[in-house]
Amino acid sequence: MVVAAAGETRRAHRGHPEPGPLDHRPGFEKTELRPHLRKSWNIPPRANAEFAARMEDVLAVYARPYDPSRPVVCMDEKPFQLLGQVRDPLPARPGKDACEDSEYARCGTCSIFVFTEPLRGWRRVHALARRTKIDWAGQVKHLLTVDHPDAETVVLVMDNLNTHGIASLYEAFALAQRLEIHHTPKHGSWLNIAEIELSTLSRQCLDRRIGDLDTLNIELAAWQHATNANQRGVDWRFTTDDARVKLRHLYPKG
Repeated sequence: MVVAAAGETRRAHRGHPEPGPLDHRPGFEKTELRPHLRKSWNIPPRANAEFAARMEDVLAVYARPYDPSRPVVCMDEKPFQLLGQVRDPLPARPGKDACEDSEYARCGTCSIFVFTEPLRGWRRVHALARRTKIDWAGQVKHLLTVDHPDAETVVLVMDNLNTHGIASLYEAFALAQRLEIHHTPKHGSWLNIAEIELSTLSRQCLDRRIGDLDTLNIELAAWQHATNANQRGVDWRFTTDDARVKLRHLYPKG
């Protein structure tokens, strides 16, 4: 037996102690395996021709120079849970942080849609109660008729979800003709710049309880206007040449 600080006991095995509650502290050796910890991310398939082809297609779109007549717009969406307060929170005071009760009220769910034009530094966000094909088609119609009414073609990059299909625009064939759609590969959502916007939005605007859809859209509009005023764009630097070197395991061999 090896006696550790604060009365902790640990067994020695081949000269290396088993993981214990003090292993994260300086002076204790890190273990090779940490089965109690897990990380989650999209794992792309190895040597997959379809993944490589779609990845290079999206990267080629991102390499295009800015053209206002053919703007590149990225689209993504995320579910959001509406949560209300059971008791009024206590506001912050000098020397005291704001406090809220750990109990909350579930007020349903919704979907947040984000459209972003990286080279222009523009984005639009809006929450809807659902995420059906009709809802998606309505958002794309707004993109074409309100956001970019004078564009010859809108180059749209998005995930290949079941609701994101050109057939959803069957009632507006003329609008569909103004779209050039590029899908990110399955397990390759990191290629969608709109996902970066959603991550930023979550940190800056959604890290609190919001109890109803109207309030959420007011907060989303405020974030959208403030961010657009700064014209914060995305400097995408990962190229096809980078992919062929750093992600060569994704390409078929032979």
